[in-house]
Amino acid sequence: MELLEVFKALSNETRMLILQWLKDPEIHFPKPQSGDIHEDGVCVSDIHKKVGLSQSTVSLYLSMLQNAGLIKAKRIGQFTYYKRDEENIKKVLEGINKEL
Repeated sequence: MELLEVFKALSNETRMLILQWLKDPEIHFPKPQSGDIHEDGVCVSDIHKKVGLSQSTVSLYLSMLQNAGLIKAKRIGQFTYYKRDEENIKKVLEGINKEL
């Protein structure tokens, strides 16, 4: 985990909001028709609708968060679902505490 990548990913208000929304997905996103929102995550189309930016921008933002280790993706059928990577977020916080 590179702290610089984490800081870059978090240096944008929308990316921060996405990460915050994924902390409590049942509050911020519609209930999925099937599956479990905590187990599977939130469908990219629901994130796109909530953010209100172009699909390519949302995909870039999600990619940055994923590359920083803050979220993880799961492919189910033709859709990709995202959820927070709580284990890595804990490591990030520990790394910040240690390094700074």
